[in-house]
Amino acid sequence: MTNLGAITSVGAVPVSIDANWSASDIPSQNGRLAVITGTGGIGFETALALARAGGEVIIAGRNADKGMDAVARICADVRSARARFEKLDLASLESINDFGARLRSQRKSLNLLVNNAAVMNPPERKETADGFELQFGTNYLGHFALTLQLLPLLCLGRDARVITVSSIAARSGAINFEDLQAERSYKPMRVYSQSKLACLMFALELQRRSKAGRLGITSIAAHPGVSRTDLLHNAPGRWSPTGMMRSLLWFLFQPASQGALPSLFAATSPNAEGGGYYGPARLGETRGAPAQAGIPRQALSLGNASRLWEFSERLTGMTMLVPGPVADA
Repeated sequence: MTNLGAITSVGAVPVSIDANWSASDIPSQNGRLAVITGTGGIGFETALALARAGGEVIIAGRNADKGMDAVARICADVRSARARFEKLDLASLESINDFGARLRSQRKSLNLLVNNAAVMNPPERKETADGFELQFGTNYLGHFALTLQLLPLLCLGRDARVITVSSIAARSGAINFEDLQAERSYKPMRVYSQSKLACLMFALELQRRSKAGRLGITSIAAHPGVSRTDLLHNAPGRWSPTGMMRSLLWFLFQPASQGALPSLFAATSPNAEGGGYYGPARLGETRGAPAQAGIPRQALSLGNASRLWEFSERLTGMTMLVPGPVADA
């Protein structure tokens, strides 16, 4: 079951883990291999911090130029860095399958997977290569499929963890099982919130299934608060209302390196709990040191989590042969 000690209710004051916790508190990552999705923003800062701690990092993304630039920046900062880029398009099941097959052929185990990459608020409905709505397909289904592809390696990894990045937008999210792909009605922010709620529910359900199947994998969710990344520039566009807000009100957004701290705490701290959810401690979980974050009530339904998992298996064609927990009514 989800570790109920890691749950705080929505609206509660976040429980600070350590008001001074920072990347300098990351324990040595020597001998550990991490896959991080996303070439910029939170993903880059996560990879950089792990490399500084001695970990080997694979930055996975669809844009080779951005990926190679991220690797070059990490290697310039950390002379002894072991970092490389791998092509991965989360909007394509074929690309995800290819990535999984490559990594399984190259490595015997994996210690850490950080499901971070995302697309946010394209103004018009778009679809992935497999016909899924772009936000739900990339942010959630892509990471669901990737995780199942890499489970064989994670099961063999020492202290293996899967960190799935959600968002404070999950608070307003709802899983519309009657219109998961937003074919009947597309509202960008509502669909984004659904995708991030699904990510949170996936993290909690994966922990339950790992425990039920004795896989030895710890699944944890995190969110970056409100951070200065290119997410609001990329899909909506730099000159969209949200893009303009990101550009002109930049001072309201904390640095990406700060936004990466909840993910890094979840990924590395011996105090991070399976089934936990971590975000910034201050100003409504928008900024500050990592703390236990509030899990929205709609993310706690075992019945909906199991139903979402079954939908996801059918849509992606991938199955984890581990029994799930008994769903609630």
